Amino acid sequence: MTQHAPAKQDLLAALRRGDCAGATALRFPPGLTTFPREILDLGDSLERLDLSGSALTALPEDFGRLRRLRVLFCSGNRFTRLPPVLGDCPALSQVGFRGTGLVEVPGEALPPALRWLTLTDNQIATLPDALGQRPMLQKLMLSGNRLRRLPDSLEGAANLELVRLATNRLEALPPWLATLPALAWTSYAGNPVADEPVLPAVPAVAWSELEPGALLGEGTSGRVHRALWRRDGGAADAVALKLFKGTMTSDGLPAREMEACLAAGAHPHLTGALGRVVDHPDGSEGLLMRLLPESWRVLAGPPSLESCSRDVYAPGLTLTPAAALRIARGTAEACAHLHARRILHGDLYGHNILWDGTDGQAVVSDFGAASILPDGPVGAALRRVEVRAWGLLLGELLDLAGIRGGPWRHLEGACTRPEIGERPGFADILAHLPQAEA
Repeated sequence: MTQHAPAKQDLLAALRRGDCAGATALRFPPGLTTFPREILDLGDSLERLDLSGSALTALPEDFGRLRRLRVLFCSGNRFTRLPPVLGDCPALSQVGFRGTGLVEVPGEALPPALRWLTLTDNQIATLPDALGQRPMLQKLMLSGNRLRRLPDSLEGAANLELVRLATNRLEALPPWLATLPALAWTSYAGNPVADEPVLPAVPAVAWSELEPGALLGEGTSGRVHRALWRRDGGAADAVALKLFKGTMTSDGLPAREMEACLAAGAHPHLTGALGRVVDHPDGSEGLLMRLLPESWRVLAGPPSLESCSRDVYAPGLTLTPAAALRIARGTAEACAHLHARRILHGDLYGHNILWDGTDGQAVVSDFGAASILPDGPVGAALRRVEVRAWGLLLGELLDLAGIRGGPWRHLEGACTRPEIGERPGFADILAHLPQAEA
């Protein structure tokens, strides 16, 4: 039997009767205009609170009574100022205020245990120095704002692993960004500092030549369908069709994803782009990609609230050593190809890898966080940031294959060193893979 979320009035009534006593998680349906003070009576138990999609503009002054609260989602409300009372919550580690119209972020609004902060799609022009004074900060989502600079205090953010900066007003990347010892994933496309990608010539595919079919998958940036492509009235080719939604994602704008996918060109370990859709009846943008066999699957699930910046693998998943090393080699070859084309993937994760489920044949997908690499030392350092992402992925693959030691573990350690300059590049990695396999 399917369980449905309670209506707003039903949940309010349950709170007032005391039926929610001891609750650890609470999710309100959209429609709130004022904060239900009865929530504060759950201060001894409530750990997750989701108030997304309503019309709240403020939180109560005694919000800190929620002393066990770890996760708060207020996206889609009407906050123009991040509530300072968040800083009164000692356990609060994940804060999400996406698309609320935020303009101001007071330093006192950043809770001391802050680990994951999502401020995507707002109107923020400056951030407080206090942001770099949160030692547990691991994940920072800032795409779609008006930032011209980041606080230099973030230079000391030793645990920061993921930073999203796409579609802001940055005219230069902070010199310390690529030197952060834990940084593995970043994006900055859509800023003045970012170069435009060089797009190769690809076919423009008229919508009339396509016959969309079953939905294969859906992400924040778009939907992927199976489709038939009839070129010039000839035989139909089976392809994958990705139609973009056109709205801001945590990684950036879908249009940038499409450009990066096209700029990446063809490679056996990339999903690649066969053509660009034109003349869609709704004006939607789209790409055609090669259709993978039906048996192929996503290697991992995306990070959870608990894992923060690390993927979640299916319980019981194991790999043969040969399959694990084949996936590692294929993804390294894909990254080397991208870096040679001055493209930073920015989201090299197991949840963006499709594989055959048996032998380790794999392709890297999803260019939503891709950026163009600058020339010079900054570009070289950013390449080593992605090497850390690959090193973390390699460690996960080795874990799944039960490989505890040996040259592959040494390579993992080399790729994840905190000192950027001591990590190998992908050319060096590929040169050593045959020796490591032996």
